Amino acid sequence: APATRPRRLVHASREATTPAPRPPHPIPPRSPAIDDPPRPAHVRRRTKKISPDERLFPVSSSAPPQGYAGDAELGAALKDADVVIIPAGVPRKPGMTRDDLFKINAGIVAGLTEACAAHCPKAMINMISNPVNSTVPIASEILKKKGVYDPKKLFGVTTLDVVRAKTFYAEKNGLETAKVDVPVVGGHAGITILPLLSQATPKVAMTDDVIDALTKRTQDGGTEVVAAKAGKGSATLSMAYAGALFADACLRAKNGEANVVECTYVESTVTEVPFFATKVTLGKEGVEKIHGLGELSAYEQKALDAMMPELKDSINKGVEFANGM
Repeated sequence: APATRPRRLVHASREATTPAPRPPHPIPPRSPAIDDPPRPAHVRRRTKKISPDERLFPVSSSAPPQGYAGDAELGAALKDADVVIIPAGVPRKPGMTRDDLFKINAGIVAGLTEACAAHCPKAMINMISNPVNSTVPIASEILKKKGVYDPKKLFGVTTLDVVRAKTFYAEKNGLETAKVDVPVVGGHAGITILPLLSQATPKVAMTDDVIDALTKRTQDGGTEVVAAKAGKGSATLSMAYAGALFADACLRAKNGEANVVECTYVESTVTEVPFFATKVTLGKEGVEKIHGLGELSAYEQKALDAMMPELKDSINKGVEFANGM
């Protein structure tokens, strides 16, 4: 279905420090779902504005990107956006946990969410900033305070966990990755990441040891990359890819494509915690249907039970932060 007005996507990136300018995570300007220029809002402190030419061109697209910089231009960047991607903050470094990131990124996320509430209250917000288990609850509380919270339009982007699970499952079993599906549920940190390998397709019989190894590698994928980069970054490229996949799914659904299903961390009643990642059918107005967990193996049920205290604590931490502002 054609869009009733041009689709607008904003990539909001605010850094807590002042490193040398670097390219932002790629956004999908070539998506046919976007016909108004994607607007990367690079909100930097004490650094000069970086032009779109320096950062994102050439892009063979009918929707050339536009660049904005600084808090003063944030409102213009966000105005009437349909989708806002927030990867803002600092990446994880060796020895850092997502809890360490919370101390830095929580305030940044809160500020950008307040700006979304003011300038694009109906936008789908794709939250990438870690710790997602806490930043999504922060955003929800900020939006509630502003009177514009719509649980159907706030998403924690857990697509990278799905990408990793599919890749590891396919490699182990000699399958084509593009034809593999592995649902990943829970949250987006450590043991809260649970690939449901019993529901993977195509179905392949695996030993308990292999299932455990693939599960743990999926859970520790980010840590593996941080260690491999030896302090020079985190999983920025793969996260950019995953973020672009999810943003494109949101845009396709918003433009009327049917049966767009992605795993994502949303407000949910599937489990005892108020936010949880499962498969979600996306529609024009955001969440159309939240799918259940399906039948779990004994291994998966045990892992689900084990993650609950940590996930609950992370959610409460985000809520308490937002309410204490």
